[in-house]
Amino acid sequence: MGFLSWVDLLDLIVGVAVIVILQLLGMVLFSWMTPYSDLKELKRGNIAAGLAMGGQFLGTAIILGVAAYTNTSIWHMMLWFAIGYVCLLAVYCVFDWVTPGLKLSEHLQQGNTAVGMLLFIVYVGMSFSISSLIV
Repeated sequence: MGFLSWVDLLDLIVGVAVIVILQLLGMVLFSWMTPYSDLKELKRGNIAAGLAMGGQFLGTAIILGVAAYTNTSIWHMMLWFAIGYVCLLAVYCVFDWVTPGLKLSEHLQQGNTAVGMLLFIVYVGMSFSISSLIV
């Protein structure tokens, strides 16, 4: 068992860079879905928005981690991440649709911690389920 070769090291660096870029891109796309500024809500100390955003980050990271673990090609990893990520975005839309009496974004902006915690769990739980489909 030897040290990493230069090729292995370069593959590792590229892989980590792609993962970081995809994670950040995922978070930007999630922030575009909210009618309020996520960063302003965090600066304001809005725990509900922070929980929802944390769930988005962790859910995205779970899908990305499984996509990276189960694929040897960066391109396949990116493809499976994109598929899983679109599914996670759809989960939010469906969840918002099936709870018509509960306008999620309004409750988050108002600081409803129960809604923030619920969304955190929905994102994380569904990302585990979605990840089981990534091959």
